[in-house]
Amino acid sequence: MKPLSKIAAARDALMPAWTGLQQRIKRLLALFGDRYDARGPRLRALPMKHLRLMLMADDLPQASLTLAETEQFHPDPRPPQQQQLGQQPGRDYQEIYQQARARLEKIARVVPIDPLPALDQVQVIAPEMLVRVNDQLGTRWEEVSRFEEIQRRLDEDERTIHEQELALENFANLNLDLGALRNKTRFLDFYIGLVPRENVNRLQGAVALADHLLFTYLQRDTTAHVIIVGPTGEKEQQLQSVLSSAGFQALEIPHSLAQQSPAELKQDFIRRRQLLDRERADCVAAIAAWNQTHAAALLEARRTLLLAEPLVMLNPTIRGTGSLAVFSGWAPAQAVAALEQQLHHSLHFPFALEVRDPTPEERSLVPTVVTTNPLLRPFATLVQQYGIPHYGEIDPTPLFALTFLLMFGMMFGDVGHGAVIALASWLARHRLQSFAYFGIAAGGSSLLFGLIFGSIFGVEDWLPALWMAPLHDPILMLKVALLWGILFIVVACGLGIYNRWISGQRQAALLAPHGAVNLLFYLGFIAGGFGLAQHGAFGLWPALIVIGSLLTLAGYQWRHLSGPTGEKLLVVFIETLDTVIVYLSNTLSFLRVSAFSMNHAALALAIFTLAEMLGSFGTLLTLIFGNLFILVLEGGIVMIQVMRLQYYEGFSRYFSGDGQAFAPLRLRA
Repeated sequence: MKPLSKIAAARDALMPAWTGLQQRIKRLLALFGDRYDARGPRLRALPMKHLRLMLMADDLPQASLTLAETEQFHPDPRPPQQQQLGQQPGRDYQEIYQQARARLEKIARVVPIDPLPALDQVQVIAPEMLVRVNDQLGTRWEEVSRFEEIQRRLDEDERTIHEQELALENFANLNLDLGALRNKTRFLDFYIGLVPRENVNRLQGAVALADHLLFTYLQRDTTAHVIIVGPTGEKEQQLQSVLSSAGFQALEIPHSLAQQSPAELKQDFIRRRQLLDRERADCVAAIAAWNQTHAAALLEARRTLLLAEPLVMLNPTIRGTGSLAVFSGWAPAQAVAALEQQLHHSLHFPFALEVRDPTPEERSLVPTVVTTNPLLRPFATLVQQYGIPHYGEIDPTPLFALTFLLMFGMMFGDVGHGAVIALASWLARHRLQSFAYFGIAAGGSSLLFGLIFGSIFGVEDWLPALWMAPLHDPILMLKVALLWGILFIVVACGLGIYNRWISGQRQAALLAPHGAVNLLFYLGFIAGGFGLAQHGAFGLWPALIVIGSLLTLAGYQWRHLSGPTGEKLLVVFIETLDTVIVYLSNTLSFLRVSAFSMNHAALALAIFTLAEMLGSFGTLLTLIFGNLFILVLEGGIVMIQVMRLQYYEGFSRYFSGDGQAFAPLRLRA
């Protein structure tokens, strides 16, 4: 082959790899850009625009349906500032929809209807069509309500039979005339009821003092069924207080039990149940026949209501006057052009669309588009358990995913255990759905750090470590964890400063907790601590930075306090001391990262040591159940510890969590 041909062949072979590298670089740069897909990972919020749409009221159903199809419009619930726009054009439409939906839901209690059928054809639901569907559902409900009434009566009859069977079971072991016991006689009192078993002996002695006798005729679980017999007279009041203190619960003898023998009652119950079963079967058959006739119409009514739903969801935000209607909302900046084009294509009458950027005062009202990337979705779910970021704040999901996996892998680094976690997540991917990626990623991180530590199922002699095993140099592992914690806290504080600064909270970004002055104090504190450990002296500049930042924070707190001077001095002193303690304790908290990595190795070593002391069968069982113990218990504990570090040492510094998620109009189908 000629040299030029070889070069061309090599170029063609390397071209796919070069193209893939270019795509990765573009995705990395997109993390910090303003133009990117909502499905991809990002650190900045998706830019949003405020839209104000003015249109003819007759076009409202079509406009709402078009916006729902685009799934890019989040309604703004604020009413317009113009006082003349005081009417609500869609109120009648909403009332009819609510009535029709209520009727359909009542029908669905009796007849099964698919809650989210496929929408074969998307069409505008005019008010006249909605009224017609509502009237049809009213007629259908009148027909179905008789089935519901029959079912309710059958359920009530069955409940009555069940209660009578329980009552008969309570008195079946009492070989007495229940009719005689149901009413008190002139000379004897009868009490039948339940008593806690531990109180029976004490109650028996107490009723004897009132000249009564107690007989136990049935014991079940923790209760005893008793009958108390005695003469009527002055001691009846005394007996009532004794029964109450012993936890006595009276059992009433139903009138039906007093008229028939237990055997006759049981036969009567069987006969009545058979009759109920026949009636229920007839009712089910009638419902099935009715449903076969009207199923298509009911499903079409469900589709109609689903298509009408967007206008109903939009209705609270709509205002108007005469034939003019106005509403507003939020949409991603990159979707505005396509959304406007869709409106031009679908609306019959002219309209006006005003587009502007959010004002600083509106920042708290702007919805945030949360990540929908499949790989990041489980991490986004964990982030959303803490809250939704404000518009403009850094999206913590990519950073959370990266730091979570790094800490989990370091604390649970093992090739064997990581492979088991990843494989189990893959095999259960249909059940776990998006969280399968979470398990696979966590297992992969554990496997990677297992290679770094040279550990496979706790054995550190089978694989050569890429670095070293945690137990070989514990001091170095603690230093690594400490440096990781310092870096984590510095980055978290930096993100918190950025989030406050872009939201207009300039003073808070500088002086509030975890602000710039706090970060300056922390850096000086760390620099002084490092100098103290290395050279035995804190250092002049670190000391000046620490003292100056603490005095600045104390002055800021003093200005925002009111009250006596002594009380202000005490509060400022406590708050300043708390700043020092919090940052010190937060930094030391990251030592658990290395502690758990060493704990994992030590626990595996203990299991292997125990296995060597047993026979072959005992060794096998010990190794299997010991590794299961490590996977389930220690893996769960490590997961909790990583979440704790993320929430308390990370999110609390830079993530408010009280934003609102982007919830656009959409068709539920």
